[in-house]
Amino acid sequence: MRLINKTTAAMALASLTSLAAHAQAQPPVKIGLMLPYTGTFAALGNAIENGFKLYVQESGGKLAGRDVQYFKVDDESDPSKATDNVNKLIKRDNVDVIVGTVHSGVALAMAKAAKDNNTLLVVPNAGADAITGPMCAPNIVRSSFTNWQPGYATGVAAAAKGYKRAMTITWNYAAGTEAVKGFTEGFEKGGGKVAKDLNLPFPNVEFQALLTEIAAQKPDVVFAFFAGGGAVKFVKDYAAAGLNKTVPLMGSGFLTDGTLEAQGAAAQGLLTALHYADNLDTPRNNAFRKAYAIAYKSNADVYAVQGYDAAQILAAGLAAAKGDLAKRDVITSAMRKVTVDSPRGKFTISAAGNPVQDIYLREAKGNNNEMVGIAAKALADPARGCKL
Repeated sequence: MRLINKTTAAMALASLTSLAAHAQAQPPVKIGLMLPYTGTFAALGNAIENGFKLYVQESGGKLAGRDVQYFKVDDESDPSKATDNVNKLIKRDNVDVIVGTVHSGVALAMAKAAKDNNTLLVVPNAGADAITGPMCAPNIVRSSFTNWQPGYATGVAAAAKGYKRAMTITWNYAAGTEAVKGFTEGFEKGGGKVAKDLNLPFPNVEFQALLTEIAAQKPDVVFAFFAGGGAVKFVKDYAAAGLNKTVPLMGSGFLTDGTLEAQGAAAQGLLTALHYADNLDTPRNNAFRKAYAIAYKSNADVYAVQGYDAAQILAAGLAAAKGDLAKRDVITSAMRKVTVDSPRGKFTISAAGNPVQDIYLREAKGNNNEMVGIAAKALADPARGCKL
């Protein structure tokens, strides 16, 4: 009996040694981070990377038991450079997964390259509707939103407040155009009417002529879509023109997310709609915000959450395949079936690869965007044009 026990123990030890050797033999998961590290969206790119890496750190520095190796490319928020930049990751670095980006125009080029090369792509911000619309593919999943979602929810909230006549203002690029379309759909469904759409080239921040037109038209409400440095200047200019006292301003949450400290008094009281709010008092969000603050000496925002959840979604896919990147169908299927335990609240992924999530109505108070209600519950993007 003693001999059998010794033999069994020896076999078990050999088996464990073999498994450990196999795990060590597996190369690291190669993750390409294509994000803006310079320019108006630089802070957003850094927050996404921080959030992604925080989840990996909480998982022992591994995904599905495999080490992680990062490759970084600054996309400069420049669509003209996007194809060359993404090919550095796909063809030069041979990454297994790409995570990116912020700018919708850049992300559209990334999605095309990912689709053409069958490379896994997790989009941690860019809301271009087409990515999970006509360009949808099994290997493309988003951890953020479509531009339509917060735009539509803001329109619903504006109509619910009794506003009847609106104007919109944004940059003339994919994200702005689609956010405005979403707002218009939600607002007009609620009985309102958009009188005029104003726009200017990205990343132009000379708003004065358009603010003068808003002052002359005197709508009931203005919907704005800006982000990053442009959002800071717009909100300050809007207040400096005195419009914040005469024409209520609302927007997709990016107008005030990550920008409140820089906007200061000009932003106070602004209502926005987004899938995250700073004061969500849940154990999950509180733990996330504490861990993020300790790791990075700064407050988490929606961009950090989206990066964190991008890692969660990828981890679910890899775990289902037991870390075997060759099992692509298993990975992509699991990434769509996961229920993400996010700091924003639990959400699922649609067949098109987009979050189905609550969109909160938030008010800017101090340096926080505080939830004051839910603008749209479990809102799914219509994924128009998606054929899988």
